[in-house]
Amino acid sequence: MDRCVLQHRLFGIMGEPMFRRSETDGTPVMVVLLGERIAAIPLRSLQHEFGIEDASDDGRMLGLIAESLDYVTGLRIGDPLPQEVLTGNASWEPDQIHRQIADARLRLQLVRWLGAGAGAETPNLDAETLARVADDPALRQQVHDALARAAEMLGLEDAEQVVALIEDLAYELAFIEALRHRLLRRVKMMVEKLERLTRAFRGDSSHMETLTQVQRLSGVALRQISVRFDELDAQTGEVLAALRNADSQRAFIRSNRDWLYRAQRAWEPILSAWDRADGTIDDGLFALLARSYRFLAPRFMPVTEWISTTKPKPRRKDKQPARMIW
Repeated sequence: MDRCVLQHRLFGIMGEPMFRRSETDGTPVMVVLLGERIAAIPLRSLQHEFGIEDASDDGRMLGLIAESLDYVTGLRIGDPLPQEVLTGNASWEPDQIHRQIADARLRLQLVRWLGAGAGAETPNLDAETLARVADDPALRQQVHDALARAAEMLGLEDAEQVVALIEDLAYELAFIEALRHRLLRRVKMMVEKLERLTRAFRGDSSHMETLTQVQRLSGVALRQISVRFDELDAQTGEVLAALRNADSQRAFIRSNRDWLYRAQRAWEPILSAWDRADGTIDDGLFALLARSYRFLAPRFMPVTEWISTTKPKPRRKDKQPARMIW
């Protein structure tokens, strides 16, 4: 089933219910109009109240709806489900520039691989170098040589087959480049603005405390998000291994793509506000700091785990690392 379809008679008498996440805690809810009032009913409570089993058709659909709300703002009955939950593909597209950057990054990684084997100097993978791959004759020749050597190492007939593998992998990585621009870059800009504000602020201690907390928490957030991109870059940096194991690489990239996309959707209102912030210290800034703190604290505030003295300690192998869920 590729659309939001529910069979229980409850959904037929509720008018046009909307499924979305709760504004308070992010719980998947069904929003309906009851007289002149709007009611938001958690999906799990709805299932329990009306005896909708998880294994039933409606139960499975409600599970898909809840999962879909990571990728779309809301769903109505009859709406198509996002591709992420149906096929693993993304329901959005990166810009053309992000495809070009991903393709250039892979080609230059091949050049670095070939150069490392020959002891030659290899290009950096900075934005300027990536942008000029297509226009630099020397780089183009290095890429041509690297493609030919990669075809030999991969047991392929010619460089064109390597190009096809690169294009497929670059398409997956273009989403990562888009999120590097839309999420990581903007969180860095927010952190930089907060650092400048902290140095310039001469106001009262209460506002200074909020500013300091937001700066600290945003720094924690930036480090966590950066780790995702570092892991992706490291995993795909071994370009020959990535091309040789395309299926496992695709699964790894898509898993991180979806996590980063959920994060970007959650961050978007805050980042948009900070994009517009011009550094003026006024009531608007204080309101933005308070809003930012409310967003950051439940996600990035250090938590102390209390363990009962009467409860057996968990075995070491059972302990799971903390993980951010968006």
